[in-house]
Amino acid sequence: MRKIPNLRLSVVLTLMFLFRPFFVGDAQNRNASLESDDVLKVSDSYRLYLDLNLQNELSYEAFEQAYTGYQKLSVKNPILTLIDFSKASSKERMYVIDMEQKRVLYQTYVAHGKKSGNNYATSFSNKMGSQQSSLGFFLTGNTYKGRAGYSLVLEGLEKGINDKVRARGVVIHGADYANPETIKSSGRLGRSFGCPALPEKISKTIIDTIKEGSVLYAYSDRFNQHYLKNSSVLSFKKS
Repeated sequence: MRKIPNLRLSVVLTLMFLFRPFFVGDAQNRNASLESDDVLKVSDSYRLYLDLNLQNELSYEAFEQAYTGYQKLSVKNPILTLIDFSKASSKERMYVIDMEQKRVLYQTYVAHGKKSGNNYATSFSNKMGSQQSSLGFFLTGNTYKGRAGYSLVLEGLEKGINDKVRARGVVIHGADYANPETIKSSGRLGRSFGCPALPEKISKTIIDTIKEGSVLYAYSDRFNQHYLKNSSVLSFKKS
């Protein structure tokens, strides 16, 4: 995957302008044209990353992958949610982004599975009964009221990575153990059975914002290379 260093946007755009003749304008050179398209796509994601002012909050690698998957999935719902499991549960690591308005709507806490780790999520699974969180791309579904209260169905899009979350009952819901007050007493959030549980005060608002066909991406830098080798959404192999 092509990467751009964490430079100021003006520098990136200047370099693209200077080197553009080497990549575009040659209709007979397909490789150069394809490389130009890749550069432009990456520059779009990097420009948005800067516009959202995420430089000090989220790695560009995590955002680029979420952006790439969002574009590839071509959903009508313009909301993109990103959970960065590289960060501790004591940090606000869920980002809800309006891709049309180019705004971060919410940044909040989110719990991980009890067998994924303590303050940091260090293990992930797609297995029944694992009580671990899952990585990768999801689509949000309908809402309902269950044992955990107002909840949002998730559909895992990647076979072998997260496609069993619905059967496992992994949903988004509010929980008292996900409230920030928990951090004051224990140094971390409480943990779920695999659900990305949210603080109770904001859970309904976020669920209603992201429900019904929006993209959610769960990322971890510790497992990123392994994930990329198996991801169907971020696969760069030609079909």
